[in-house]
Amino acid sequence: MGGLFGIVSQTDCVADLYYGTDYHSHLGTRRGGMAVRNTHGFHRAIHNIENSYFRSKFESELTRFHGRQGIGVISDTDPQPLIIGSHLGTFGIVTVGRINNIDALVERAFAGRRSFSGTSDGVANPTEVTAMLICQEDSFETGIRRAQEMIQGSCSMLLLTEKGIYAARDLLGRTPLVIGRRQGATAVSSETSAFPNLDFETSHFLGPGEVLLLTADGWEQRLAPGKRMQVCSFLWVYYGYPASEYEGINVEHVRYACGKALARDDNTPVDIVAGVPDSGIGHALGYANTKNIPYNRPFVKYTPTWPRSFMPQNQEMRDLVAKMKLIPVRRLIEGRRLMLCDDSIVRGTQLKDNVKMLFTYGAREVHVRLACPALIYPCEFLNFSTSRSTLDLLGRKTVRALEGAEDKDLHLYAQDGSAKHCTMIEAIRCQLGLTSLRYQRLDDLVAAIGLPKEQLCTHCWDGSSYCQGQGCQQ
Repeated sequence: MGGLFGIVSQTDCVADLYYGTDYHSHLGTRRGGMAVRNTHGFHRAIHNIENSYFRSKFESELTRFHGRQGIGVISDTDPQPLIIGSHLGTFGIVTVGRINNIDALVERAFAGRRSFSGTSDGVANPTEVTAMLICQEDSFETGIRRAQEMIQGSCSMLLLTEKGIYAARDLLGRTPLVIGRRQGATAVSSETSAFPNLDFETSHFLGPGEVLLLTADGWEQRLAPGKRMQVCSFLWVYYGYPASEYEGINVEHVRYACGKALARDDNTPVDIVAGVPDSGIGHALGYANTKNIPYNRPFVKYTPTWPRSFMPQNQEMRDLVAKMKLIPVRRLIEGRRLMLCDDSIVRGTQLKDNVKMLFTYGAREVHVRLACPALIYPCEFLNFSTSRSTLDLLGRKTVRALEGAEDKDLHLYAQDGSAKHCTMIEAIRCQLGLTSLRYQRLDDLVAAIGLPKEQLCTHCWDGSSYCQGQGCQQ
């Protein structure tokens, strides 16, 4: 997915930029980058973070960074930030999102005799394509709006300019941006959890398509937000950090509410409730407290040398990391009926291994409750699971196994309580070797978040979406 952080300050901002960007490390898998602007121009650094932490890559070179304004990014796609020279002036840019029509935009640019410098395996850098669209207009404001309207998918961005930092949320607000203020400094972040330890107070959540110009003294609106929003629901379920808020709604609060909803009509007798660390913990606490069943940790997470399980780009290595970082506690497993709460099932490989481990260590029963519905449709708007094909989604793969056809009756399989939905869940339960399996109802997830369904993107569960860009609607 990726995360952004920017700051404009009356004093040197490098330490805040460094730590603020680092607080987004849970959102990205591939590269980290920072750029600052000072009286001498721009200074930039980009590092690969697939096998290391952002902090360790940048700490040794912080003394070479000086400036009162800067932008940072944790990216799961292209190398960023980019420094662009144009008729608008020289500026830095970072982006988060996904450009589904990037090939068409590049072909159109080639027809206009434009070129691109940043390519990987012959594919243009999405951030450079975004910058190209911006530079076709006469101001940053009109350029940003042009880019947002031309891009099919989503694109939130920060622009580091002579005037300050432009912060622009994608046109339908699928990814968040929020403003923080303290005396003499203004910051913008994908995660509000980046603010407290840097002494920033949350000041403003950008609306869909809203564009602000940040200075050390505050911010001013340059483009008003649109009326339609579809923020990604998966932010609360999985991606977001527990301390963060989106649209003023706290992540951990939503996860607790999801757990309560899962427990409400569940009379399965179990001895302990556990959360698959880390994102399953909040869900499990809500479940355990609602049912008045002890919460315990039958496995613990070892993090000093085994970081995020989705960090390595190679799936075999991802599975190895996921296995190695969870250590079973036999005393809490043997002879017990366990209820596991997790955020979701994508491929099912990690959960299947966890369940096998629990039975190996003597569990009598292993029940699983998921905080969201079955993932059937691949994300078309962010870079969630883009390294995986449609059929890598366990739900979709199961549908094909049942139907012999990839897309047959998907809407019925997505409909909670339907005969086909129940058949799919039972097939998944058997594949994973579970005693029982239940997914969250979509209505209960929406209620836990607390926003109207039309303001949420739920495409990966029910296929419904609105694709803003060149009139594209689904």
